[in-house]
Amino acid sequence: MTTLASQLDALGLRYTAAHLDDALAYALKRKLGPRELFEYIAELEEKDRARRSLERRTARSRIGRFKPIADYDWSWPKQIDRERVESAVRLDFLAEHRNVVLVAPQGLGKTMIAQNIAHQAVLAGHSVLFVTAAQLLLDLGAQESARGLDRRLRFYASVALLVVDEVGYLSFDARNADLLFQVITRRYERKSVVLTTNLAFKEWPTIFPNATCATALIDRVIHHADVIAIEGESFRLREAEARKAKPIDRAKNR
Repeated sequence: MTTLASQLDALGLRYTAAHLDDALAYALKRKLGPRELFEYIAELEEKDRARRSLERRTARSRIGRFKPIADYDWSWPKQIDRERVESAVRLDFLAEHRNVVLVAPQGLGKTMIAQNIAHQAVLAGHSVLFVTAAQLLLDLGAQESARGLDRRLRFYASVALLVVDEVGYLSFDARNADLLFQVITRRYERKSVVLTTNLAFKEWPTIFPNATCATALIDRVIHHADVIAIEGESFRLREAEARKAKPIDRAKNR
């Protein structure tokens, strides 16, 4: 039996090899014929490979922990296009290689929405990478040779969905602007990008104050994009104020 398990493992039937006793017991109990047994094994292997593939894509995506979109409080923002957000989470933009840009002040859930979009893309079988603008540019800027830089640019261009979070929280020099421009250009009309930013596009030149490519960068981002603006007060500020109010409420009830 050990030899059979080893042979199955060598053939790539890892799940069946690891659960051989259970598979044989099931086959005997159900009195499976040869064809039914092979169909059962094929089903087991297909499900296991799909599970392992999902685990790999999830790990590589770097999405991190996030709240599901079902927990989003749609009534709190003063302005939000729920239909367009839900369309983005359904990945309606992906087949047409469109971009999604979430524009909102800090604390209104744009990162959470972007994470949910990324997660749905992973579940749909796509390769995904979730990265902050600072992480992306730090990685590209650290490349010491033209060949190394080109390799990293090809990597960022290769994933089916690239999510760049927190564009606008830090200012970058002209070189970083050029690097981000190259990433966007390599994906332009080929693969989708999801961006989150706290600044309106007219304020983007303040992110790259000395960059000549800022206008061209914005043009490529929004040319085929669903721009979703969210306005209102911060969720986190509301929660902080609610926590402060609780001890006062208890004191009043005594």
